[in-house]
Amino acid sequence: MDKMIHSSLSAMQGIMARQTAIANNMANASTTGFRAEVINAKARHLSSAAFDSRAIAYERVLTADLTAASVTKTGRALDVALNGDAMLTVQGSDGEPAYTRRGDLQLSETGLLTTGAGDPVWGEAGPLIIPPADRINIAQDGGVWILPQNDPDGEMQQIDRLALVSFTGSDIVKGHDNLFRVRGGGILPNDPDAGITEGSLEGSNVNMTTALVDMIEASRAWEIQVKFLSTAKDIDSSGASLMQLPNG
Repeated sequence: MDKMIHSSLSAMQGIMARQTAIANNMANASTTGFRAEVINAKARHLSSAAFDSRAIAYERVLTADLTAASVTKTGRALDVALNGDAMLTVQGSDGEPAYTRRGDLQLSETGLLTTGAGDPVWGEAGPLIIPPADRINIAQDGGVWILPQNDPDGEMQQIDRLALVSFTGSDIVKGHDNLFRVRGGGILPNDPDAGITEGSLEGSNVNMTTALVDMIEASRAWEIQVKFLSTAKDIDSSGASLMQLPNG
C-alpha cells in the first residue's frame, strides 16, 4: 500500500512540474526570442541503510527547445535578430554572464544597453554603455556605431561590438530567469563569425496548439492519479475491515 501511494504521489509531482513548464511556455508565446522549456523524466533511486529497491519518477525542466523561430522586420534601429545559433551575452542578476536570444534592445537614461527584460547587454569590453548620440546603428557583425550628439557633420563611429557567442558544442542550461548558462559554470567565448539581422526581431518558438494539447494531457494524467489514490484508500479500508472480523 505504501509503495502504491508513493508511486502515485511521485507521478503527481512530475505532473505539477510539467504543468508549470507548459504554463510558462504559454505565458511567453509572444515574448521576443523565448525558447520553449522541455520537460524530461528520469528515474531517481531512493537509497538508505535499510533498503535500496525503489525508484521514483523525477520530472523537471532539463533543457529547452533551441529551434529557431520566425523573424519579423521592425525597422527599429535597436532591434536585432540573432542569426544561426548566435546568442547575446548579458549580465544576470547574480552579476555573472548569461546568454539570450532576446534582441529587443533598450537604452536606459544612463546610456546602458539592456534587453527588453532589463538585463544589461555586454560588449566585448563588458556592459555596453552608449554615449549621447543622435543616431545609433548596429551592424550585421554586431558592431555598435553612433553619430555623436550635436555633431551633424561628423561621421559614424564604432564604439564597441556586441559580445556574440555560439552555443554549438557546449552544454547550456536554461534558468528560471529565461537566460542560458553553461552547465556547471564557465563562459562561452566570443564568436567572431556570429552575426545579427538589424531592424528585426525573432519571436517565440512556442507552439500554442502543442502547448494546449500538452496541458490537456497533463490535466487528465492528474485526474488518473487522483483516482489511483482513491482506489488505494478503498483497498486500505477493505483490508482494515477484514482485520476486524470476529474469530470463529
